[in-house]
Amino acid sequence: MKFKNLSNLAVLLLIAFVSTTFSSCEEKVPEELPNILWLVSEDNSPFLGCYGDEFATTPNLDNLASEGFLYTHAYANAPVCAPARNTIISGVYASSNGNQHMRSYYSKSEEIKTYPEFLREIGYYCSNNSKTDYNTSSIDPNQIWDESSRNAHYKNRAEGQPFFAVFNCGLSHESSIHKQIPNNELRHSPDEVPIPPHHPATPEMKHDWAQYYDMVEDMDTWMGEKLQELDEAGLAENTIVFYYGDHGGVLARSKRYVYESGTHVPFIVRIPEKYKYLFPAEKPNSKVNRLISFVDLFPTLLSIAGIEIPEYLQGSAFLGKQKTADPEYAFMFRGRMDERYDMCRAVRDQKFRYIRNYMPYRVYGQRLEYLWRAPSIGSWEQAFLNGECNETQSIFWNTKPVEELYDTENDPWEINNLADNPDYKDVLERMRAANKDWVTRINDTGFIPEADRVDRAGELAMYDYMRAGNINLEEIMDAAEIATLGKVENLDKLKSFLKSDESAVRYWGASGLLILGEEASPAIEELKAVTEDKSANVVSVVAEALYNLGEKEIAKEALLSVLKNPNEFARCHALNVIDCIDEESAEMKEGVVDMIANAESNTRNKYDMRAAKWLIEKWGLDADEYKIDFAW
Repeated sequence: MKFKNLSNLAVLLLIAFVSTTFSSCEEKVPEELPNILWLVSEDNSPFLGCYGDEFATTPNLDNLASEGFLYTHAYANAPVCAPARNTIISGVYASSNGNQHMRSYYSKSEEIKTYPEFLREIGYYCSNNSKTDYNTSSIDPNQIWDESSRNAHYKNRAEGQPFFAVFNCGLSHESSIHKQIPNNELRHSPDEVPIPPHHPATPEMKHDWAQYYDMVEDMDTWMGEKLQELDEAGLAENTIVFYYGDHGGVLARSKRYVYESGTHVPFIVRIPEKYKYLFPAEKPNSKVNRLISFVDLFPTLLSIAGIEIPEYLQGSAFLGKQKTADPEYAFMFRGRMDERYDMCRAVRDQKFRYIRNYMPYRVYGQRLEYLWRAPSIGSWEQAFLNGECNETQSIFWNTKPVEELYDTENDPWEINNLADNPDYKDVLERMRAANKDWVTRINDTGFIPEADRVDRAGELAMYDYMRAGNINLEEIMDAAEIATLGKVENLDKLKSFLKSDESAVRYWGASGLLILGEEASPAIEELKAVTEDKSANVVSVVAEALYNLGEKEIAKEALLSVLKNPNEFARCHALNVIDCIDEESAEMKEGVVDMIANAESNTRNKYDMRAAKWLIEKWGLDADEYKIDFAW
């Protein structure tokens, strides 16, 4: 009996020893919530020394990377600010929310909460200084933040209260190159600046690149000041610091384009030793190759804060106890950029980028008023018109292939499209399937053209509309896939799409016939039959297809009818078409002038006005003579 008791005692001691040993090996999780500081720069790709850019002058961010973790594969889901920020604040792709079009201000579903609301519920003081730009009319910054202003600061919190604070730096924004600084005042030499292969080395291009590097240096100085402020407040040991760029930028073919140059962003996280259990690698000063994108930020915040991640969020946590396995893909999207339409989707894995162009009949370099404020793009356009661009530099001014595939490891500027290379057939098919699976899974709203979605959903959030049984999205997506392939063997199927009860299917049928060009001539009568379609988007695409097939009079009548449509985005789409077909008849000029006079008072975003203004300038019309006032 004694020996039995001794044996039991030994077992108990052994269990206690093993439990103590193993518990001491686990990272102790601090009871107090960490402070979280987000430092965000605008419009910059990873032009930083810590990312291997030897021309960049970024000592503060380089130092932050040495103290933290540098993510090598971080992506903005949209290559422009407002849709990207809509994705961040909601944790849902803007293309799923229905907010992918730039500055469209459509409503948000009430089902979707913002991340500051979750953090505030558990006691965080949440401040935003001070950019919002959430691309929806349904988010009131004063409601979701404790403070959102230029004076917002974590120092305004209650004593001992954990904080989440955002500071936004606009020094590297696209507008920083609109006005050229004299060469002798630049710190980075235009003669030494590296120029990507798709850009011609015009004096304006070299100057804008050098000036942009100056702006990135200024941004880095600003970041250093914010980090120093944190140190001086004695908060660095309790604060997780995130730094990232809000999308790529800023010279032409970066911002607004779903290439690496438009979506790949710098992303650094510094985690104090106190919160070592969150380390994504063994130690700081490490690179992390996990694919992350902005849709992952929301669930990651909740994971760090110990909040259960709601199922509707579409990203994955990359830190904290709810961290997921590394994803295989990151996804990106593009819709209307200001006054120009161009629908693209993109998929990125560790090595390749796949792009699906749903409007391949448009050139990459569509003229966009804000983009053309930079001297560099005007010089690029002129060099092309002068025949001074090589084959690579000329691609930007031509129409697009339906699919693009790039080996980003060996072709970082993405100039060698592998989509037609049989050696990459398996990669192409895999990533094409990943794109289709993604757009289906998130109920991508982009497959319904913008004016049409306004007429259909009204004030109802598109996120809700797509989930209310109102639409057969699979049918629409299949039509889009078939139409954009541009295969003449699908001619009969495209003609049948024009007879569908679903306006979005008719839209894609018309788009497919437009893509076919002269090969669509057997469908002329079917196209004529829908020139008075109830969907203005269908009418505009049909008109363009007919115009290109020589049926110019009926096409002009159709476009003139759309210019009278009360929907701003119906008019904007029609103006895009008028520009692209180079229609300059007297009746078309009169129609545009009348549209300006009648629509100016009821347009909200004025993107139709921007499109009209370009046509007036292109046609050489005297705005004063026609009593046109563009002082908006």
